Amino acid sequence: MTDSVREADPQTEPGMLGDAPTQAEAELFGEDIVARARQVIGRYPQARSALLPLLHLVQSVEGYVSQRGIEFCAQQLDLAKAEVSAVATFYTMYKRRPCGEHLVSVCTNTLCAALGGDAIYAGLKQHLGVAHNETAGAPGTPGSITLEHAECLAACDLGPVLQVNYEFFDNQTPDSALELVRALQRGERPHPTRGAPLTDFRDVELQLAGFFDRPGVSFADEVDGPSAAIETVRGARLANERGWNAPPIPDDAPLPPLPSAGHPHPGTEKKQ
Repeated sequence: MTDSVREADPQTEPGMLGDAPTQAEAELFGEDIVARARQVIGRYPQARSALLPLLHLVQSVEGYVSQRGIEFCAQQLDLAKAEVSAVATFYTMYKRRPCGEHLVSVCTNTLCAALGGDAIYAGLKQHLGVAHNETAGAPGTPGSITLEHAECLAACDLGPVLQVNYEFFDNQTPDSALELVRALQRGERPHPTRGAPLTDFRDVELQLAGFFDRPGVSFADEVDGPSAAIETVRGARLANERGWNAPPIPDDAPLPPLPSAGHPHPGTEKKQ
């Protein structure tokens, strides 16, 4: 699947802050999104520094970063579309295909793979009938799932792990992962092992842009949840119970001497 690309207008490269949006952009990125974009830009001393959250903002509208989203960011930040595209295609969190209601990321890096991550991913591929970065169901519709394999989710002590919209589900098995995805397809939202309550992909993208203002939902309700697993803090608790501490740093710790010409550090001499 490829994005449609509109011919570049030499009069609007790079996008100018004062340019009037096209009709399609005006309909898609209305006044409310423009106001949010201005709010994001206002957080930074340099407008271009707002590009990352602004990409999350446009992704919250369409469920991916389309060519129109790239043009919108370029216009708002006075950047060339090529500059925006370079960033959007570098980071894997910015999707170039429309995502489902939920993004399921399965860790298939070494440890998780050895513990069952490859089997989990294979089972979900078979159940959903999709491959990496493909969507089961019409993108954005209730119960639709985009599946991807992730290189590392930084939770090796809890592997195999997967994420739904970047929230963790730890210690998974092929059966538990399959039941989780089936629940998502039924419209349920199981609570993550740790982290914030589950929402959908577009809501999470709005949060990543820095907005936590869904009607009737408080900030605490959006983000509150357990952040550490028992396995992760077990070593710290054991050390506390047994009174173990790291050695203190001496006040007068000597620094090693600097090497002088012809006298390298011991052990670094060239062997004959």
